[in-house]
Amino acid sequence: MAKKKNITASNIISFYMDYVLEHNQQPKSVYAFSKENNFEEAKFYEHFGNFEAIEKGIFKAFYDNTITALHASEDYQNFEPRNKLLSFYFTFFENLTANRSYVVYALNQHKNKLKNYVVLKDLKSHFTHYISELGIELIETKQEQIDKLQQKSLKESAWMQLLLTIKFWMDDTSPSFEKTDIFIEKSVNTSFDVLDVAPIKSLIDFGKFIYKEKFQMNS
Repeated sequence: MAKKKNITASNIISFYMDYVLEHNQQPKSVYAFSKENNFEEAKFYEHFGNFEAIEKGIFKAFYDNTITALHASEDYQNFEPRNKLLSFYFTFFENLTANRSYVVYALNQHKNKLKNYVVLKDLKSHFTHYISELGIELIETKQEQIDKLQQKSLKESAWMQLLLTIKFWMDDTSPSFEKTDIFIEKSVNTSFDVLDVAPIKSLIDFGKFIYKEKFQMNS
């Protein structure tokens, strides 16, 4: 049988996901994996360096599919940051749910929990960049170092929130994972309520006013 010639990254990802779900382990080698799926080993290396790279690529693909779907929505473009993030979450978890068996396998395959989450490295990079581009309003201090620290803290806390949501979803046994939907809505809304700078800005403005008036009265 002639070898398949037009092998894409998506093809390899599909082959890999099918293999690990059927065998509950990684293929023994790239050679064996390529042979089983009838394509040249060299084609594998055109897209991925090893199996770990595929695993990282799968979660990045979930992210990419989510972003593609969101950008196709005219409504999404007009959303405030809060609703954009909610839309991201609901769409992202639809992607995860469509591939739940693989996701659970990938994040539970090692006894060392930290090792399991190495496969999320690329997802973290893209997700935290997405967060930084949302335009979430923070308090401007006019101090570059403090503003940078705020941005870093925002991205890290958003990433931790996503990880917690993934863990909740993995443990969720409710029909259609409806409890995860509730968790998403409440956690995202709570995060934005905590970040709401309007009351703090009003307090700062009021403080400035009092200080200015007091200074003028004493001068």
